Amino acid sequence: MAKSSARVGRGRITSTPTNKNPTLSVVIPAYNEEQNIAPTVIEITEKLKAAAIPYEIVVVNDNSKDKTPDIVRALQKKDRGIKLVNRTPPGGFGRAVRTGLENFSGDIVTIVMADLSDDPEDIIRYYRLIADEGYDAVYGSRFVKGAQVVEYPKVKLYVNRIVNKMLQLLFWTRHNDLTNAFKAYRADVVRSVLPLKGAHFNITIELSLSVLIRRYNIASCPIRWYGRKWGQSNLKLRAMGRRYLATLIKIWFERILILDDLMAENSPMKRE
Repeated sequence: MAKSSARVGRGRITSTPTNKNPTLSVVIPAYNEEQNIAPTVIEITEKLKAAAIPYEIVVVNDNSKDKTPDIVRALQKKDRGIKLVNRTPPGGFGRAVRTGLENFSGDIVTIVMADLSDDPEDIIRYYRLIADEGYDAVYGSRFVKGAQVVEYPKVKLYVNRIVNKMLQLLFWTRHNDLTNAFKAYRADVVRSVLPLKGAHFNITIELSLSVLIRRYNIASCPIRWYGRKWGQSNLKLRAMGRRYLATLIKIWFERILILDDLMAENSPMKRE
């Protein structure tokens, strides 16, 4: 694990990496992604190798009923940097992400979808912002100048923009794509907000907002997003509403009532 020297400035916790070539962990939750997982992993690893970024790929098999784990095992034979973690029931996107965040070993971690909707070039951009520029996390946005979105379902897009605008107002933040799982963090930043409780897609705001309220130094950048090539998304908007609301209320009250306790636990003096 890379060590980092921490400093406090303008109320934010920031760090300057001392490891010139930190390892990147790419966590990929996967449920019934037999058509997508191989192209996703292969393209990501090829890009990372070309950029000379040391990596591990942590594929979390979330109780798939297809050949997803078999395909990952075949990929492992060709690349020792690929790791397969098999979950037991109950399933759920959030539980798979939590498992991935409990089983990575890199200095920087990013969560990437298994359907190649996230651009591997953006993974490299995230890495550079943390490894080279010293940010604690990177929140990409699909909805700023320079971003690109291809075939985003209209209803989900409409709901996405409403929810994210509400989050911006409630948490007084410039970040406008907080519901997107595709973000990157220093390893100790992620560990400072564990344990997480989100079992489904509400994990996305639980993680991003938990880091946000602790005033870490977060970079923002435009990213590209592409619609799924095969299969269907498991995100069900109606079922997610109550879960998003419960998570939002929990973190909002943490920010209002116990932020001092959260910040004390994240003091640079507590870090190794």
